[in-house]
Amino acid sequence: MTPRTCTPEEAAALIATTDSIGMGLGPANPDSFLTALGGRDDWVDLTFGGALLLGFYSVLAHPNVSYRCGFFGPAERILWESGANIELVPGGFRQFAPILRRYNPRVMTVLAAPPDDDGTINLSLHIGATYDELLLAGRDPDRLLVVEVNPNLPRTRSMPPEFTNTIPLDLVDVLIESDSAPFTLPPSAPDDIDEAIADVARSFISDGATLQIGIGAVPNMVATKLADSPGGGYGVHSEMFTDGLMLLHQAGKVTNDAKHLFDGVSVTTFALGSAELYAWLDSNTEVAFVPVQVVNDPTVIAKNHAFISINGALSVDLYGQVVADNIEGRQISGVGGHEDFVAGAEMRLDDHSLICLRSTAVSDGVARSRIVPVLPEGAVVSTPRHHTGVIITEYGSADLSGGTVSERAAALAEIAHPDFRAELRARAATLGRR
Repeated sequence: MTPRTCTPEEAAALIATTDSIGMGLGPANPDSFLTALGGRDDWVDLTFGGALLLGFYSVLAHPNVSYRCGFFGPAERILWESGANIELVPGGFRQFAPILRRYNPRVMTVLAAPPDDDGTINLSLHIGATYDELLLAGRDPDRLLVVEVNPNLPRTRSMPPEFTNTIPLDLVDVLIESDSAPFTLPPSAPDDIDEAIADVARSFISDGATLQIGIGAVPNMVATKLADSPGGGYGVHSEMFTDGLMLLHQAGKVTNDAKHLFDGVSVTTFALGSAELYAWLDSNTEVAFVPVQVVNDPTVIAKNHAFISINGALSVDLYGQVVADNIEGRQISGVGGHEDFVAGAEMRLDDHSLICLRSTAVSDGVARSRIVPVLPEGAVVSTPRHHTGVIITEYGSADLSGGTVSERAAALAEIAHPDFRAELRARAATLGRR
């Protein structure tokens, strides 16, 4: 079947006043289509399922529109604070596929590169957890598959025949052509604290290690330090592909020849960063986009040689319970791949899960320790204590692996800000004892 080519406004007119729409996170957001949906005001009951918006779309602020969200970003936080009908659906990135299947939206939509000469559409910067649902929608005559294509997006590679990040053009019901500049993520400017944390994290990474490096100033600083330092032979198995990982490749530090799994390529499930990153990814055979069900599977992660996972956190208590996505009832982000990579990096002695955070945060003008005696009532635990590996602040590292309750608590107290150590040491001495 030849898809119907529409303007964004014509595609928006095909959505019923009572309807449901599903989409992937971040780089999968069809920007022109979502913008055009905001031009309508006749919604009765429109429901979205998605995550990590890369723009503010007015349709989601409509009183008769609701948004079931798997991961909050800045746009979701603005919507939530403004009173929009947005609510978190708790679940890791790997669980997005079954969550989407249960939701069963009538409309599936995605952003992609224009069709190739062979009649396939490349999903470009995101494959994630939506691939199967896109195919199901395209094959179902009662559902609608809307694909927005943009020539400014790169055509990325996967690992055929085992994996593919393309969909057949003849499955598409509606094709939207757009030409806007893709969303780019400005680099986070590191400061002295970020650099100190990155120095500690760098000390855990040996030549030939397999890396998962996420978003933010500290992970990018780690990648920069690795690129500028002696050594190398690194492998990459990372949920998100970033500018920092591109920099490692460009410095000749990534060989992917010692991972023991998917050797020869860096493995990821989505990319987000600069225009330079997107241009570098175009037709690049060094990077393979693979479904998140594979990339984030802890049993797959654990097969990589000397695996190092670098993630952030908001707070940790003396038991080693990590808060990473919700603080004081305010949703900051989501589970994402945090727990999967923490769990996958604890299977062997040469693996390390590094959870990096500043020792303090300022709230209402008062500096507060991010390492706390116990989590307050209502705190949402992102990583349970039995999975937590290494905690890093600007004052050093605490390797909790194999430690008793009291040993772990004592180690955490020593990497807290000096102003809070006495209290934390005193509390640590009471834990794990009668």
